[in-house]
Amino acid sequence: MPFISLYPVNWLRTYLSKISGPTLVAALIGLVIGLILAALFSIPISFLPNPFKSILPIVAVGLFGYLGITIAVTRQTDLKDVFTLNRRGQRGSTSQGTPAKWQQEKSILIDTSVIIDGRIADIARTGFVPGNLIIPRFVLNELQYIADSAESLRRQRGRRGMEVLSELQKDRSINTTIADIDVEGVREVDEKLVMLARQMQAPILTNDYNLNRVAELQGVKVLNINELANAVKSILLPGEALLVKVIQEGKEQGQGVGYLDDGTMVVVEDGREFIGKDIEVAVTKVLQTAAGRMIFSKPDSSANNNKGK
Repeated sequence: MPFISLYPVNWLRTYLSKISGPTLVAALIGLVIGLILAALFSIPISFLPNPFKSILPIVAVGLFGYLGITIAVTRQTDLKDVFTLNRRGQRGSTSQGTPAKWQQEKSILIDTSVIIDGRIADIARTGFVPGNLIIPRFVLNELQYIADSAESLRRQRGRRGMEVLSELQKDRSINTTIADIDVEGVREVDEKLVMLARQMQAPILTNDYNLNRVAELQGVKVLNINELANAVKSILLPGEALLVKVIQEGKEQGQGVGYLDDGTMVVVEDGREFIGKDIEVAVTKVLQTAAGRMIFSKPDSSANNNKGK
């Protein structure tokens, strides 16, 4: 009967195809350990009278086998860290005396927005993002969907993301893995990422503000590229001089707007007349927002008059 033989086999095959290789290995190791413990536990049980010595060994096999698989799968990241730490601990510390624990690699889940943004490739090359960058299959599928979009701008962003991903994979100095892992019963990509990060105890690398908030509320560590970019920007104080090119009008009357090399917006009061020109400005105020940093300034009349002579 297919309900007894064919259907269960097909279901099992489909289910196993969705599980990653490391998870299967962890489950197998946990099962073996559970069966060994069940065998040891069955030795004293065999001295009990019937029916206990006939029933309890079967219960022990099921119980210890289940516990072994569950513990090994849910704690596979910790077990991997323990083995990695022990292996590297045998090699000792680095030449500078740094403990080997600092050398162990961590898994970092990558969001679609980070791949499209493109800065992850440059950041990873610097070594400031240690560990293995993991791109779940559902993130790759979303990226491919964006690249095939009928909307021109959206399609360009998706294709840009595919180029960045290819660049990451080709660079041997960056550990990048496309993992066939998924979260059942969840459709939204952001929700899948958060749940997967909680299961793996791994941080999420993103620049999506909404995903950042949701992940933090659920206790997931977030590495936000925008926050990193804001942190490494040079500190400017009121009164400091800047050289900026005014390229467009501002929102308020008479304002001009320019940008620094790192993308920081500079609002120039009474700067409309300088559109298309490089001028020196004096910083009046620096405003930090969730979207980034804005610098308010006014033209340095003395410096610009001397330049014009």
